Amino acid sequence: MSGQFDLITLIALIVAVAAIIKLRSVLGHRTDDDEQRVERLRAREREASQRAGADAPSADVITMPRRDRDAAPAAPAAEAAGPSAETRINAYPVSNPDVTAGLLEVAKLDPEFDPESFVTGAGRAYEMIVSAFAEGNRRMLKDLLSKDVFDGFSSAIADREARGEVLDQQFVGIKKADIVDAEVKNGTAALTVRFISELISATRDKAGEVIAGDAQKIKDVTDIWIFSRDISSAKARGNPNWRLVATQAPN
Repeated sequence: MSGQFDLITLIALIVAVAAIIKLRSVLGHRTDDDEQRVERLRAREREASQRAGADAPSADVITMPRRDRDAAPAAPAAEAAGPSAETRINAYPVSNPDVTAGLLEVAKLDPEFDPESFVTGAGRAYEMIVSAFAEGNRRMLKDLLSKDVFDGFSSAIADREARGEVLDQQFVGIKKADIVDAEVKNGTAALTVRFISELISATRDKAGEVIAGDAQKIKDVTDIWIFSRDISSAKARGNPNWRLVATQAPN
């Protein structure tokens, strides 16, 4: 998929064991809607697990790609339009029909929405925010995160600094990123993404000794993030920014 890029301001991740526990405690804020989304996700995962068992054989700116209808050479009208929103949504690999239905609702209000492009941009943002948190780069985080989420990250960084600790981290890559819930409520889209990433992370004390994590071992980290964007009108859609409104740890 070619094209322009939407800004995405979002996200975060805590990777050292102690830092993860601390950050999740300060970022545990959820609205009633967030609680309902997470509960739906857990119910879906339980259902999927049951079905599987039954069926199994014995730069300061993060951009998010969008479709660019003007980037391709001139073509007949029907061809230049590209696949419809419904076609793009139905082509996105989702096992739960409720997620597909939610994505279709998003596309009805924002015809340019493309789930694959959204996930690609979210992955780029994920890596950048992980690095910014490890470095204690508040300036970058402030540009990318909503106020509530930024406040939580800033507090966790301050606690780490007060103890004289350093988060020594290397981002290896993202193994998987999926949209696991989607809905539109009062013109606002909410997309829940589950990331599985690989990180090498260790927290060091003032003397440089590792006190948490492992500086030599790659660790799988799973996080669930909920992003929100107003798509209620053409004016609202003119702002391409998605905001992180909640972070969840998988059970």
